[in-house]
Amino acid sequence: MPMTRRRFVTGGVAAFTMGFAAPAFLSDIALAQGRNRRNLVVLYLSGGNDSLSTVIPYTDQQYYARRPTIAIPAANVLQIGTDRGGTPLGLNPRLTGLRAIFNSGRLAIVQRTGYANSSRSHFQGTDIWSTGDPASSQGAGWLGRYLDLLPAPVDPLTAWSTVRETPHTLLARTAGVASIPSVSAYAFASPNGGADAVAAKDSAVRIASHLPVDRPHLAFVNSTAQAAFATLDRVAQVNTYVPTVAYPNNGLAQALRAVAGAMNKGVGTRVFWVQTGGYDTHAGQSPNLANGTYSTLMTTLNDSLLTFYNDLQNQGLLNDTLLLQFSEFGRRITENGSNGTDHGAASAMLVMGGGVRGGIYGTAPNLRATSDNPTLENNGGDVRYETDFRSVYARVIEDWLGASSTQILGGDFRSGAPGFL
Repeated sequence: MPMTRRRFVTGGVAAFTMGFAAPAFLSDIALAQGRNRRNLVVLYLSGGNDSLSTVIPYTDQQYYARRPTIAIPAANVLQIGTDRGGTPLGLNPRLTGLRAIFNSGRLAIVQRTGYANSSRSHFQGTDIWSTGDPASSQGAGWLGRYLDLLPAPVDPLTAWSTVRETPHTLLARTAGVASIPSVSAYAFASPNGGADAVAAKDSAVRIASHLPVDRPHLAFVNSTAQAAFATLDRVAQVNTYVPTVAYPNNGLAQALRAVAGAMNKGVGTRVFWVQTGGYDTHAGQSPNLANGTYSTLMTTLNDSLLTFYNDLQNQGLLNDTLLLQFSEFGRRITENGSNGTDHGAASAMLVMGGGVRGGIYGTAPNLRATSDNPTLENNGGDVRYETDFRSVYARVIEDWLGASSTQILGGDFRSGAPGFL
């Protein structure tokens, strides 16, 4: 039976599942890999983003009829052109930076992404997007399966989660994932300081060097400790990173700052996980409120991503980076009685990076609430998916990560993949 992942070292070091690890050897691997390689940043908007308040069909009169309080006024949207069906679209007025990136051709908007019979449960919906399998929300994540295919030994910093718990998307059978929410707090924990702390760390490293073949549980714990020790100095380098632009003082921006620092310092990470919450907007979506819930979310998203984009561009890292954004579901079309929206179906995904073919992919829904409307489901209550989210994953796996999407996703979804790469 394979060993399971467990939290091991305090201060943000999460599990590393490895058969063998030697700190110096693993550090050499990271240096040999270098920094000029492709990075994938997955951004999860937790709670279920209301895509109709992000990408707005501002000429559809049903949008305003069904959202008399929370609709974004047509005069305020940031126009970005039309989709292939000829529907004019615009971005939320707080997304000025993202529109600039869109206009530069480096932001792709994939509309109506999802799957049949969408789960409106936060937990199951997140698990489905994590595994890439609507029929089974258990088991390894789609990026975890990718990590398991990498040739051994896998560097313990190949994947980095900026939240404390390892996300389901990155759960793997054999590969390990570092969970480091705070770079400055990622250190060897010792009750003493100075020479005593150094001696304690050296002793711990020596103890962990023993991997007895006849005691697999002890070997697992020791190899996990070895992997953690192997990453401490590299992560410490990230703490010295000086960005080219000032990042906003919010959790999302600071997580992206750490990602940019890890790329700049070349610590060996290939896949990053970034997460931000608050998107379960059952209330507070009124655009007339200066600091309404959704307006604040859009400001945070815009300012954080624009800063990250500019920093990577200044550092010469933009062409090596792809950011993929998703949320577990969209929200209902008709507003509720609390100036918000309830759990829905299809949503929109964003893809950003120097190698992205920007533009609008897919078509906007027609919001006419009739049972025969092919762009809606649930008797016209929700947006029906047009692009299978697994086809977006397939494009990233095949054309960015250079792996087999059919092997990782358990099916061939390449034919419907949007051409943003």
